[in-house]
Amino acid sequence: MLKFSSIPRRWLAAIAIAFSVLLIAYTGVWLYYAGWMPPTQMGVESKAELTPFITLKRVAPGSPASRAGLKVGDHILAVNGYPQHVMTVAPAIARGKPGDVVTLRVERPGVEQPFDISLTLQASESRPRPTTAQWVALALIDCYPLPFLVVGLLVLFLRLEDRNAWLLALLFAGFIAAAPVSFLEGVFSPFLRRFMLSLMILLGAVLPSTFYWFFATFPISSPLNRRWPNLKYVLTVLGLGCSLPFAVMTLITGSMELPVKVLSQLGTRTFYFLLSSYEYLGFGLGLVSLISNSVMAPTPNDRRKTQVMVWGTVVGIAPIMLASAVALVQHRVFYSYPFWFVVTPIIALLLLPLSFAYAVVKHRALEIPVLLKRSARYFLVQRGFLLVILLAGIGATLLLAHALNQYFPERNKMAVPAGAALGIFLVWGGTQMESRVTRRLDRAFFRSAYDTRQILIDLAAKTRNASNREQLAELLRQQIDEALHPSTLAIYFRQSNEEFATTADVPPAIRTLPSTLSVLEHMRERGQTWEIVPTAGEAPALAILQPLEPECLVPMLGREGQLLGLAVLGPRRSEEPYSGEDRRLLDSVANQAGVALENIALAEGMAERIEAERRARQEMDIARQVQSKLLPQKAPVLKTIEYAGTCIQARAVGGDYYDFLDLGEGRVGFVLADVAGKGISAALLMANLQAHLRSQSAIVTHDFTQTLEKVNRLFFESTEPNNYATLFIGVYEDETRRLRYVNCGHNPPVIVRQKDVERLCATATVLGLFDEWQCNIAETELAPNDILAICTDGVLEAANPAGEEFGEEGLVKALRAHHCQSAHVLLDSVIAAVQEFAPGDQADDITLLVAKAKQCEVS
Repeated sequence: MLKFSSIPRRWLAAIAIAFSVLLIAYTGVWLYYAGWMPPTQMGVESKAELTPFITLKRVAPGSPASRAGLKVGDHILAVNGYPQHVMTVAPAIARGKPGDVVTLRVERPGVEQPFDISLTLQASESRPRPTTAQWVALALIDCYPLPFLVVGLLVLFLRLEDRNAWLLALLFAGFIAAAPVSFLEGVFSPFLRRFMLSLMILLGAVLPSTFYWFFATFPISSPLNRRWPNLKYVLTVLGLGCSLPFAVMTLITGSMELPVKVLSQLGTRTFYFLLSSYEYLGFGLGLVSLISNSVMAPTPNDRRKTQVMVWGTVVGIAPIMLASAVALVQHRVFYSYPFWFVVTPIIALLLLPLSFAYAVVKHRALEIPVLLKRSARYFLVQRGFLLVILLAGIGATLLLAHALNQYFPERNKMAVPAGAALGIFLVWGGTQMESRVTRRLDRAFFRSAYDTRQILIDLAAKTRNASNREQLAELLRQQIDEALHPSTLAIYFRQSNEEFATTADVPPAIRTLPSTLSVLEHMRERGQTWEIVPTAGEAPALAILQPLEPECLVPMLGREGQLLGLAVLGPRRSEEPYSGEDRRLLDSVANQAGVALENIALAEGMAERIEAERRARQEMDIARQVQSKLLPQKAPVLKTIEYAGTCIQARAVGGDYYDFLDLGEGRVGFVLADVAGKGISAALLMANLQAHLRSQSAIVTHDFTQTLEKVNRLFFESTEPNNYATLFIGVYEDETRRLRYVNCGHNPPVIVRQKDVERLCATATVLGLFDEWQCNIAETELAPNDILAICTDGVLEAANPAGEEFGEEGLVKALRAHHCQSAHVLLDSVIAAVQEFAPGDQADDITLLVAKAKQCEVS
């Protein structure tokens, strides 16, 4: 799209401000004088001829003109010395009062010299009271320039460097200038007269050429413009060349008299023929260009941009063109026709700014900032119905009051109370329907506001029920579609043959993707959502996915960074791009999907191997391999703390479990649990507990208590009544050194400080034993060199040959003995001390987690 890149933006802004000041001033004057009628009259009617005087067509019997001796056919040249022509009302009449005496300069056919006649003005006849419908129509016409002003200037200031925005502003300025002000010449002050009349001539004259120019080049060049590219310049030069001299004349003289004298030399019919030819040529060619672009545009995007403007422009322009054509053929003044013949085409013109505003906001006809479009659309959808209710209530109040006052004048005291009662009733009834209607509007405009936290909670609760990839794919599809409304969505999962397959309704050629595809390797390395803006080098790699119109790719990774799945999202049905918030939501969903895929894969692997290998040894080997992968493979690096953990099982598998949860934003979760029992049953329960905890890890920092309540409920519902687990979970914040924790019936962890030892005692009962379960959150802080140790009873209850237990005393002693060492050395030292204290066969699983606060401060 062509931009005024060579013009400094500050200059464009200055020009736009000056332009907007002129339009606002013109519109303000129009609104102030809208509906004005002269307070006095002479009692004559004049012919609609373009002459520097008015020719009397009728003299009312008994009127001031009749008493003064005026006759049909007389030419009134001036009133109190002010030139009187067909387009205005002289100041003496426009500002006069009944009883004022004015002097008319009269030219009468058959009389050689003009002569003066004195005439006493009388009050103008009051207009008939309008009906309710006429009153509404007149109110709309009085506000006619406002929609053009608001839409034109809003788009201009949002797109200062866009040529189309300037053309649109100039086009709407022409429609504003079409509001006639020449009849107000006698009312205006000399300065205001010069400004209003010259601006009306200049902007009104270039309206047809600007209309053609805009639609011949927007959103793409029309067939007419491609065939005759200079036509728009010819029309513009013609309009400016004819109007500029008359605008200058009016600006200098402060009157339309001189332009009327010049134009009158052409003759009335010749002038109106030339003017109408120019107007119909510009408007006609503009409509042809708009319609041809909507039908013949090369891309759906270009056709989409014009589809709303077509009906709005055609329905808005066609009535006024037809009505003007009728007046031209019949040689009548347009405003001399019946009321509805005149006002209906003028009201139809209001469809132009309204339809264009809708096209900009809803169909991106011009690329205004996304944030503003979102805000505007959200306001219109979420709050627009309430605004309509209020406007309907106010309108009903005014209409009913007006109708009662007109048809029942004797009851006029009841008009306002009755109208107010109806308005209040409508507002009350509308508010009862607001929530239901706004939800439907929200769905219709695809702007349902999603709650990221709620989606994550729902997904975490439901993924535990997904026993296979098909169920998980359907769950992800529902959640993503509900939140973001993509036009296409395909979810691929890695299969046992290393290919990626989808169950979505896609062309057969892309139902499976080879693992060697370069875009898959790119997504594995990228590791997060990619909003596609393809370059020349990336185009071939994405070619295979083109049937899906990919706009966003979302990788699902395992704990070791392997690509387990890929979601391909097409454009949003709202036609908005994917925002940063959308991408963060997709990343969170993908993380949970990765955990679920790993659990599904691990469960499938365990089931297949147990089925194939029936011997206990092989079963233990499989279980040990699976359980080892459930323990953390890597740990997030923090600035103020280092930590390490280990689990030494007494058998091939066991029920102890520890984990480091990467909670993001400088936070880590320390988890250590001990499931009741030993062997394979305890290991399976441990895997169950671990899956529940990891599935809830994405929301643990938002709601600690609710997370553990869900874990307890899930563990309770999925295990036998006599199964339970002790658990310690703590969330450490790197920035504040704060540790928030919950101890669910576990051995109290210890914090070994320089002078004392702090015990983190139980704050809740064990998990999985009771359906109704509650916990309290405790908090402490780790100073530099403080050591946190969390262990199972395999450490504390390790016994020597004499039957003495290692106990908390031995743990603290071992930690103090090596307090200057790193967390890894401290871990190894404690394990060595336990094994030295209790030699021989290990009676229970030994699981230990050690964290040491660093000396360094957070920057």
